[in-house]
Amino acid sequence: MDAFEVHRRLIEDYRTFSEGFVDVHDERIRARVEQEGARGAQWPAPWSSLNPSFASGGRVDDLVREGLLHQECSRIFRVKKASEDRGSVPITLHRHQSDAVRVARTGASYVLTTGTGSGKSLAYMVPIVDRVLREGSGQGVRAIVVYPMNALANSQREEMRKFLEFGYDGRPPVTFARYTGQETEDERRAILRNPPDILLTNYVMLELVLTRPDERRPLVEAAHGLRFLVLDELHTYRGRQGADVAMLVRRVRDACGAGQSLQCVHSTIPPPGPPHRHRHRPPPTGPDRRTPPDPHRRRQPRPRRRPAQHRLVTFVGLHDRLVRGATAPYTPSAGVISTMGAPIPRLNRSGCLRSPHQRSLPTR
Repeated sequence: MDAFEVHRRLIEDYRTFSEGFVDVHDERIRARVEQEGARGAQWPAPWSSLNPSFASGGRVDDLVREGLLHQECSRIFRVKKASEDRGSVPITLHRHQSDAVRVARTGASYVLTTGTGSGKSLAYMVPIVDRVLREGSGQGVRAIVVYPMNALANSQREEMRKFLEFGYDGRPPVTFARYTGQETEDERRAILRNPPDILLTNYVMLELVLTRPDERRPLVEAAHGLRFLVLDELHTYRGRQGADVAMLVRRVRDACGAGQSLQCVHSTIPPPGPPHRHRHRPPPTGPDRRTPPDPHRRRQPRPRRRPAQHRLVTFVGLHDRLVRGATAPYTPSAGVISTMGAPIPRLNRSGCLRSPHQRSLPTR
């Protein structure tokens, strides 16, 4: 297929369609319309982009040999194409994915900020599967993964099928299930009767689970001592919706009796704009190393704060100020794994988060 020919024909068909019902009688206006049409004012220029190349973090086998992952992970996380395929080559992780595995092994919560299509899901699924393998499957719900849209939950379920079901003859080493309201009555009863190790849901359904008695009893009791709570695409929760989800997280923590052992993992995209660069003032000049002020020089305005970066900074404090409670003593356990040049926020003693772009920002 010739992409350029397809592009030319698409534009020509759209131009013929849009100009077919326009009849301009004024000669000057008609000439201008034809001129703008020939210039291509009706459609934008083609968008072209290159996929970023991430630093390699080693193969899963390497992490197994280091003792960071359970031995069964080398069999699970392989390239598989069919249900009978056991996989021949272990997958190679990106650097930020292997960093996430190392942070998760310490028991700390972390925020992963990286672009779309860079493997954010593996950055929390690999540690979750490793924890379930070490503690044993069938011990109840060990992890709850919350998605903002059902489409993301559906896509993640298919990816997990490739790793946990392909090559295991219907006996996955770690069980998982989607519970978003799309299930049939039989599927719903099966989940309530035998809760999985990993539950994929959305924030609306998680709220209903806490309020419906017939669902709260089996699922919440099965999730007692919850190990992982994941909020995927964290940047989508803002404003009133963000406040609702914050309260929901507190209720889930209390209902499941998670306590201090709960690991919160959040994935989000980096803030927009070019990578951060530190700004340095030029060195002083002149014989006495002092430069007299220029009366004609206008004072440069201070840069405006970046709303997206403010959200990222606030998200980093979720574990200490949201999950543990706003009145809990400050303990800097939330780590940040950043890629693509995104600035990493810093923590100060007062429990606020500092970023190169902002002053101290309270996390409440």
